[in-house]
Amino acid sequence: MKLFSFPGSPNALRSRAVAFELDLPVEIVDLDMMAGENRSPEFLAINPNGKVPALVDGDFVVWESRAINAYLAALAPEKNLNPADPRTRATVEQWSNWQAIHFGPAIQAVGFERIQKKLFGMGEPDEAAIAGQLKTVADLLPILEAALAGKQWIAGELSVADFALATNFILRGPARLGIEAYPSITAWIERVEALPSWQKAIAPWRAMMQSRGVEV
Repeated sequence: MKLFSFPGSPNALRSRAVAFELDLPVEIVDLDMMAGENRSPEFLAINPNGKVPALVDGDFVVWESRAINAYLAALAPEKNLNPADPRTRATVEQWSNWQAIHFGPAIQAVGFERIQKKLFGMGEPDEAAIAGQLKTVADLLPILEAALAGKQWIAGELSVADFALATNFILRGPARLGIEAYPSITAWIERVEALPSWQKAIAPWRAMMQSRGVEV
């Protein structure tokens, strides 16, 4: 299997982490998106959206990180990262969708304005442009805090939902998200980050950010 990736992509990060957690024989193929390799005819034949991650397993191709992670989890059901129990599976999908639709877009907008915009030479941060996103983040963090209270993982046991949610916190320090006020979230993200699979998956991202002068 080949997983097409880019060190700077949080979406690719979550699929790398799941692949490593499952200990699957996945070859990571890094594309130079700054040079436009994701727009090459060869890659567009794999993912016509020109985005990462994308997974190729023989003659099967799947893109979108959550779909990739569900497929990878199904290849190693004994690891139970996408539980078969209907209620637990529904909880996993609930939080994965919450992250995709509500939480993720708001946090990514804050990270883009405060960190990535300047990092990639796209201008200075526009705090007025993210005022609404910051309110959304402030409204949603207590929901996640309450859900994690008394738990190690969002669905009870480690699942693909934890990896989906965790990618939103990689820039929490420099983006000034203020999660220090949320002890359950803080303890949970520290547990995720202590996983060997996460450490291996995030290493290329961390190296890229530090090479550009961002301490993470």
